[in-house]
Formats: sequence, structure tokens, C-alpha cells
Amino acid sequence: MILVLSFVIQFDDVIRVKPYPLPFAARDFVTQEVNDLLSLGVIEPSDSPYCFPIVVVKKKDGSMRLCIDFRKLNAVTVFDAENIPRQEDLFNQLSHATIFSSCDLCKAYWQVPLHPDSRKYTAFQTPLGLMQWVRMPFGLVTAPATFCKLIRLVIGQTSDLLSYFDDTLVFATSWQQHIVALRTLLTLLRRHGLHVNPSKLSIGSSSVEFLGHMVSSGTLVPVQKKLDKILQLSVPVRKKEVRSLLGLVNYYRHFIADFASISAPLSDLLRKRTPEKVQWTPRCDLSLAEIKRLFTSAPILIIPDMQETFIVRSDASDFGIGAVLLQDRDGTLMPCRYASRKLLPRECKYSAIEREALALVFAVTQFQRYLIFKYFVLQTDHKPLAYLRTGSPKNARLMRWALALQGFSFQVVHIPGSENVHADVLSRLC
Repeated sequence: MILVLSFVIQFDDVIRVKPYPLPFAARDFVTQEVNDLLSLGVIEPSDSPYCFPIVVVKKKDGSMRLCIDFRKLNAVTVFDAENIPRQEDLFNQLSHATIFSSCDLCKAYWQVPLHPDSRKYTAFQTPLGLMQWVRMPFGLVTAPATFCKLIRLVIGQTSDLLSYFDDTLVFATSWQQHIVALRTLLTLLRRHGLHVNPSKLSIGSSSVEFLGHMVSSGTLVPVQKKLDKILQLSVPVRKKEVRSLLGLVNYYRHFIADFASISAPLSDLLRKRTPEKVQWTPRCDLSLAEIKRLFTSAPILIIPDMQETFIVRSDASDFGIGAVLLQDRDGTLMPCRYASRKLLPRECKYSAIEREALALVFAVTQFQRYLIFKYFVLQTDHKPLAYLRTGSPKNARLMRWALALQGFSFQVVHIPGSENVHADVLSRLC
């Protein structure tokens, strides 16, 4: 194994947490689960002075899961600052891929050995006595970073492989290239003793599910089963349910042009000093209905191609500003990302040209990871902005924004308002 988890705690005081009362109905389940873990070699009997309580959690399907409450251990554990990959960075590498294979590691965390010196810190009380983990358990604050480090060390800089935790994707533009990349991945996994879950293995597909999206030939769409969950959302009663609702739909907000404004009545329910039992209003009803409607016809986003020129469109209304990042695909401009926000009260008092300039700056700022160090075209239906870079604005605010854009290489192009549909809709729906 290329990596063994060993963690350090900041204090020498022994942590011993009194076990939580175990429900009588769960006792047989816990005993069976502990016996299974012992037979798999995932845990072992312990004589550690440390002890953490077990928690039995009921899953949505009615089955139970055994968990350990490691909160007090996590509070004194030295944090591992290993970076977690950004999903946006991973998707951007797939713009030219046409053939995909994916695999999932089986019980991924349990495939990482726990250093013998660290095992005593993970002890927990069971009906069969004190146990400790031999393999990396779920719930440790350092576990995600450790697993990301393992995958990074295993895969290295292989150009045709991507991984996000235990989800690994092989991609290519030809069968020959794909077979070579797939053989490379399987060789690396075998070399380091990592095991794949065969039920979650997909080989040689034209489209594949990856990180909650269906990826196919440079396009990105939400996974249908996730969309079905959104369409089945019921009216929330408490704040916790509102947070769960927004957490689900927020993951796909980049597919919806006016998401921030549409979901505003729902997010307002989470404001401070609002009651725990939410006050559902007709505006909330309209918001939830509109979210469901838009997700039934969510647009297909293209994966940005960093070798091609980007086109940015911006627009402003009396109440909001909007922007869309586009690229040409076979003679048609297709959206890569959407962005919008409401105007602040003071910004609503800006003149028309100031609001349009603000929208322009907002667009470039929102998409700057794609635009910096690259030439791009910025299109607007407000003609005076076409002279923002070449003229000398007398307005101090416009001058400040013009200077803020000096680090970018772009051309401002005026287009008719009838062509600026995406950004105009975004700004007016805020």
C-alpha cells in the first residue's frame, strides 16, 4: 500500500466519552455488524484508554448504519491541508473526450490501513467489548484529505485519468488511446492493492455518470435520478427541510439562468430570527414550482474548450444584472455557465450606463478563471460601453471600472438587444 493513515493529536489528555444508550431494537444489528467488521479485519479488539460512542443511524430505505461519534477526537486532531479537487477543474478536462470508462472503489476508506500507533485513538465501545479500527474509518476529520492524497499518489499526473475521491474516470478521443489509458488505470490499482466495485463499473461508453452529471462528447447534463428527486420535492415545514431542499437544487444551479432570483423566497426562509417552523407563502409556492419547471427542461451546458475563444454577454435592468459565458459549437453559440445577481439598493440609483458597466465588470469577474490570460469578446446591447476601453470616461465610477478591466484582453462589441436574450432575461428576473 502506497499510503498509511497516521494522525497526530494536539493534546496528550486521554479522551473517554461515555457510551450513548443503545436502543434495544438495534442491539442485534450492532452485534452482527461488529462481528462482520472483525471477520473482515477492519477492526480489532482494543485495550486503548480512549473510547468514543457508537451511534446507530436509520437510513432512508429503513436499514441501519453503524457510526462512531469522533467529534471530540476531531477537535484535537492536527488538520491535513491536502487540497480536494475542484469539480469544475475536472469537468473542464473533458471537452474533447468521446469515450469514457468509470469505476468506483469498494469500501474506499477501508482500503487505507491505519498506522498501528494511531489505532488506539479510534477505540469505541460495543456489546462485544472495546474495539479499535485497523483500517481508516469514516468520520475522521483527516480521512477525506488522506484519501485524496492516496488517489493523487496512485494516479499521479496521468493525463487520461481523473478522480474525485473514490470515483475514477478514464476518458479519450479514440479507442486505441482509451484502451491504453484503461490498462494503465487497472495496472496502477492492482499495483497498490486497491479493489474496484464491479457493480459500479462502466467501460467504453459514449456517455457516463460522473459527479452527479452525465458527461457526453463535450456536454454536461444533470443525472435524471437527481432531477426526479427535485421534481418530487414536497413543501418543507422546518428550516432543516428548507436547507436540505436548497442543498439539492443548489448543486445544479449553474444549469439555470436565473436561479438566484427564483430561489430567493426560499432562501429568505433561513434568515436569522425567522421561526424554526417556516412561514410558507404564495411566493414560496411559485418559487418551488418554477424551480421544478426549469429543471424539467434544464439546458445542456457545453464543457468549455480552453483552446477556443470565449464570448461573454452581459446586461442590466432596473433591478438586476446578468451574464452568460458562451462558446461557438458548429456555428451555434452555446452556454457554458450562467451568472446573475440582484442590484443593491444604492446600485439601483446608478445611471443606465453605470448599471451596464457594472454588469460588464460582474460578468468578467464571475468568469475570470476562464478569461484571464486569454483573449475574449464581450458583447453588450448598450452601445456606449463599446468605447469603454478606448475612450476616457469623465465619470469616476466608470473610470475605476475601466481600470479594473485593464488586466484582461478583450474587445467590447455592440449587439442588438434582440440577440442578447440570455443576459437580458437574467437581469430582469433578479
